[in-house]
Amino acid sequence: MNKSVPNINGEFPLKLAPARAWRTYMGGKLIEELHGGKNKEDSHFPEEWLMSIVSARNVGREHIIDEGLSKLDIPDLDISLKSLIDENATEFLGQSHFEKYGNNTGVLAKIIDSGERLTVQVHPNREKARELFNSAYGKTECWHIIGGREIDGEPPYVYLGFKPGVTREHWEKLFEVQDIQGMLDCLHKYYVKPGDTFLIEGGTPHAIGSGCLLIEIQEPTDYTIRIEKVSPSGLEIDAFMCHQGIGFKKMFDCFNYDTYTRDETLEKWYVKPSVLKEVMNNREIELIGYQDTPYFKMTQVEVENEIEITNDGIFSGLYILSGSGSIVSDGYHQLFNIGDQYFVPAKVSDLTLRNEGKEPLKALRLFGPRITD
Repeated sequence: MNKSVPNINGEFPLKLAPARAWRTYMGGKLIEELHGGKNKEDSHFPEEWLMSIVSARNVGREHIIDEGLSKLDIPDLDISLKSLIDENATEFLGQSHFEKYGNNTGVLAKIIDSGERLTVQVHPNREKARELFNSAYGKTECWHIIGGREIDGEPPYVYLGFKPGVTREHWEKLFEVQDIQGMLDCLHKYYVKPGDTFLIEGGTPHAIGSGCLLIEIQEPTDYTIRIEKVSPSGLEIDAFMCHQGIGFKKMFDCFNYDTYTRDETLEKWYVKPSVLKEVMNNREIELIGYQDTPYFKMTQVEVENEIEITNDGIFSGLYILSGSGSIVSDGYHQLFNIGDQYFVPAKVSDLTLRNEGKEPLKALRLFGPRITD
């Protein structure tokens, strides 16, 4: 590694370039606007992946091996976060994390802007991921709504969880005849607003509706079982993209067929925030914590002037939701704006976020899996 290149030795926060990924659904206009774009349109790049060491799984795009992979935002250099971690995992991830998870961060985060409803889908839990995909990680995930838009006169919404009465036999029959409305009628539909947070455990059927702008934090895989063969905008979905290589019959093993009422579903998977720290109108709020899932944690920092953050020997991601300012850490100083993202190595003991603009400064902190049992 060329040590003359700044900020790649694990001692300072690393600014990451936006990493977009192709998906079967349309969206992304609001992500373009976050980065200052004007008159942008939706496309098949509706997601920006954050602190990603995972490449997207897209049929016909296998040659684009870096799609979705995070790289350092340093001009004229092509350095992925994955390559840095592979070279020195303890420096970047911390000794305790490395001893438990090796050189895998154990987490992936994304910004998602859905210009249309996503197909009804499910992700495997860890047990099914090991059994069907030989993977140590499933894809439990969490959605935190940060914005949105009305599409065709309808506000943002999500589908989550089976209603009482749904059975595997009925679910498979709906797939066989491709009764899309019947599928949607099996799921609970919720209209959402900024600040709402949902946990989607592996095995839980779901679909992000149109008009959602959200941050998703998840286990680091891209295993998505889709049960619609045509997307809402008319894209024919390849069979592999439906069953991910395990076949149409086995893919139904990925679903958890437990059913819940509407209120029970919210009680189980709607997550309420809690204030962790507040000093002089600067605070950190936990959006989802290890008491909700051992697989990841996410907090929101709200800064009126400045706030000091202690890392405690673990790595994290940082995404600027609004405002502008600077990061200061042991001789390191860098200005940032809305939409900027960083990887904060475990060696960075503490840092200070300073609000240097006129707008409210809000940033998300993204954490990997719990280290202690």
